[in-house]
Amino acid sequence: MRLARSRHNEGVPPTITLLTDFGLHDAYAGVLHGVIRRIAPDACVIDLCHQVPAQDVEAGAFLLMTAFSYFPAGTIHMAVVDPGVGTARRIVAVRAGDFTFLGPDNGVLRWAVDRAGPIERMVSVEAPAYRLPRVSQTFHGRDIMAPAAAFLAQGVPLEALGPPVAALAGRPFPQPARLAGAVHGEVLYIDHFGNAITNLPPEPGTVEVAGHRLPQRRAYGEAAPGEALALAGSSGFLEVAVRNGSAAAQLGLHRGLPVTLWLEERSRP
Repeated sequence: MRLARSRHNEGVPPTITLLTDFGLHDAYAGVLHGVIRRIAPDACVIDLCHQVPAQDVEAGAFLLMTAFSYFPAGTIHMAVVDPGVGTARRIVAVRAGDFTFLGPDNGVLRWAVDRAGPIERMVSVEAPAYRLPRVSQTFHGRDIMAPAAAFLAQGVPLEALGPPVAALAGRPFPQPARLAGAVHGEVLYIDHFGNAITNLPPEPGTVEVAGHRLPQRRAYGEAAPGEALALAGSSGFLEVAVRNGSAAAQLGLHRGLPVTLWLEERSRP
């Protein structure tokens, strides 16, 4: 479900969200707040997630895709999962639908931007005026992206950040395939609870993964403790879970694993 949104939020402070793989052990995530506050002190900065698995671009892409639409129109979503920091990879800012997305052009923005709506404008973030005076080769989140997000929140036009870009890097969202009474997909993400979230639609049927055939339930609590099940998750996709346990650990699940939704029992060979 997508929340109803207005294109304009007059009188509401600008919102910036932060999604990174920085973790909470170091000061990296907190420094982003400091940089933004110096430039845009009135901005509302929300930590969306700082525990993306290290260098896991597609995990970051999935989290951003499933979260961005729950924020007010005009929100600036900044994602820093950047294993190519310091190389020739671009940093991009994209206005799509009601939102602006900012991050490395490595696929971390792709799924959210595609879902947000038609791209209105996309630029490579290069203008020296909208970054810190000294730029580290290893911390572009602090020195380039956080200042750019803050200046956008202050009303700097997107096109002032740099030249236009024609397309985003990264693979498109992997669509499931419908064949002979079944829908074939994959595990996209393993969450904190060990639930395996797939790209399968929430349709009736039996889910098969890693040699296990699982019934669908409406809620985790409908299964017995320790029992594996499938259900429609809050992200809008089918997920595999174990009540009071970890499906990933108990069933040996991991991202990229094939998953099949059998729409009819007789369709299974």
